[in-house]
Amino acid sequence: MHRRIIVPSALAASLLLAIPASAADYVPGAPGIGDSYYPTAGNGGYDVSHYDLRLKYQPATDLLEGTATILATTTQNLSRFNLDLGLRASEVRVDGRRASFKATGEHELEIVPAVPLPKNRQVTVVVRYAGKPSEFKVGGWSAWHRTPDGGVAAQEPDSAAWWFPSNDHPRDKATFDVSVSVPDGTQAISNGVLQSQSSRLGWTRFNWRSNKPQAPYLATLAVGKFDITTDTTANGLPVLNAYSKDLGDHAGAARASIERTAEVTEWLEGAFGPYPFNALGGYVPNVTSGYALETQTRPFYSPRQFANGSNVSVVVHELAHQWYGDSVSVRDWKDIWINEGFARYAQWLWSEKEGEGTAQELADYVYAVRTAEDPFWTVKPGDPGPENQFHIAVYDRGALALQALRNEIGDEDFFTILKGWPQRFAHGDARVADFVRYAEEVSGEPLAELFDTWLYEPSKPAAGPSAASAAASPARTAAAPVQPKSWKKIAATNGVHEHDHR
Repeated sequence: MHRRIIVPSALAASLLLAIPASAADYVPGAPGIGDSYYPTAGNGGYDVSHYDLRLKYQPATDLLEGTATILATTTQNLSRFNLDLGLRASEVRVDGRRASFKATGEHELEIVPAVPLPKNRQVTVVVRYAGKPSEFKVGGWSAWHRTPDGGVAAQEPDSAAWWFPSNDHPRDKATFDVSVSVPDGTQAISNGVLQSQSSRLGWTRFNWRSNKPQAPYLATLAVGKFDITTDTTANGLPVLNAYSKDLGDHAGAARASIERTAEVTEWLEGAFGPYPFNALGGYVPNVTSGYALETQTRPFYSPRQFANGSNVSVVVHELAHQWYGDSVSVRDWKDIWINEGFARYAQWLWSEKEGEGTAQELADYVYAVRTAEDPFWTVKPGDPGPENQFHIAVYDRGALALQALRNEIGDEDFFTILKGWPQRFAHGDARVADFVRYAEEVSGEPLAELFDTWLYEPSKPAAGPSAASAAASPARTAAAPVQPKSWKKIAATNGVHEHDHR
């Protein structure tokens, strides 16, 4: 047997390797990810790859109990880190060892692991928690809707803190497994594909999986009594739509709209390229709100969206977000135009396809009916400010910018950009500036001035989005604008995201 003799210098070197970095090298992760509009949104110091949520919800009492297993990788040497959670945590473990923790601020769970975490370390965090989501508010508002038969989590710019601990910002996406146990006769709806369903001792468990990266605010949970329809697209994607059984007069119009989800998605693939996820659908719970939200693979619709009858335009809007907003998300919430301007423009393209008004006619109408004195023009879609994040100008003026771009570079390059952008940044995030650079790359034209005019100048542009046609036909622009046939349906969705937000 050979004995290995370590000389003093070698021994010293090996001891140095064994000694961890000093405590001074480990610092707390930031309590915010660095968003310019919402400084406390998200957290710093780590990146999440997967959430495994195992939940139990009692509709009668609004009690939610959960165990969240979070897989993450540290991005710095961490002495402690935060998660966003509004419910009460009872136990936290980091890599199997108990960690100390405390609730701070409005929604921060501050965690100190038993052993500091070095950079680039794969970490498993388990949080046990419970509470009544309807009792938690941030700045007086809630992302949780109580319904006659359950509850729903769906809000923007954040909603995760009401039902699971997370790094709640679009910059940190992850895959999800959501397993929810509810009383027999009640269903639990979430994102992605329903993997399995089983009943035991009066409770039914639903297991959902989202296999593509998803921003935490795009995760949704709806518990109640639903009528569910299922189908499969021509490409083999599962389609699942759910409607509360007590929608009353809105039920027929809601179904007539949302049951066209597969058709609309197939059409959108022609404009935006291949659908980016593993499932399709939508759901309409019995809530009193009026907005809709692009929750990934399964948009949320308030019944009031269908108060005046069916409206496929709102379905177009939310499904367009699956490419623009969900697959490619905002890097910072000030970049909201790359979500909303494109979803609104998709409605204009649908109008064009249906023969109810071209995108150009809609652009001309928007430009004409808004006088130069209208405050509409003072909102900058490229950076509207948190107070105007969901202002109608972000939608309509945002769509005007796209029509101006289309006229400037021509249809061939324009639609190449619409398809190429979701591929270039698939399942990631981006900024407005990234889109401007991409459009210049594809078209080979300098476009900074065009985008500055339509996205950043706080005044009405001197000419509409089709300046060339205006010069050729000045009489046409001076005449009273003709309202396109689709206008009322599109305008009915103007409040599509007008809900309480921070």
